Amino acid sequence: MKWNNKFTYPKSLRSVEDGLRKYLFGDEKLPGVTSILQATKSEEDKASLELWKERVGHKEANKIKNEASNRGTSMHSYIEDFLRGRINESFFESNEQYKNMAKEIIDKGIKGKLEEIYGMETTLYYPEKYAGTADLVGVYQGQQSIIDFKQSNKPKKIDYIQDYFLQLGAYTLAHNVVYDSNITSGIILLCTVDNLFQDFKIEGPELLMYQNLFLGRLKKFNEMNNLS
Repeated sequence: MKWNNKFTYPKSLRSVEDGLRKYLFGDEKLPGVTSILQATKSEEDKASLELWKERVGHKEANKIKNEASNRGTSMHSYIEDFLRGRINESFFESNEQYKNMAKEIIDKGIKGKLEEIYGMETTLYYPEKYAGTADLVGVYQGQQSIIDFKQSNKPKKIDYIQDYFLQLGAYTLAHNVVYDSNITSGIILLCTVDNLFQDFKIEGPELLMYQNLFLGRLKKFNEMNNLS
């Protein structure tokens, strides 16, 4: 894989206001993609989450959430360091969980498939609408793609990761609008704590569908917050 500075990505500051992540571009504050999706979850999804919290206990639920967040951050950092050439494969000799998960994603999802890197931890925005951070933008199996790395406690079914696809819809749409690019696919590379690797891909009409579905969630978010 090679680096290609084809696009110039902006720098932005992030803040949290009233529980919502905001991206600051000059005088403009744009809501974050994940905050938009979180705020517009269906009542069914909200109820399922509350039932889970009641079942395991709120203290345990917070513990699980924090552990997953820390593990995901560490896994992302190792994948990013690997792609930047800061570390070699000797780091795989360690038996730390997040490193083993990173190895699975690198070996099964990146090597031989990722051809070019345009940017990592890339801030993307749709002017006056929303912003977010994509894990990776580049050429994946011959297609300009946006790739997100995910970790999970257990394997995922497509029905349970619709928000992942909506994220990709938001990021690809923003990138194509701002840069007049032709990103035609979104990729999820996921590893569970038991080192099971999964990959998911949306492209073509399916990607367009998720772009439009995200715009519907954005409209709902704006109505909830009395925004135009």
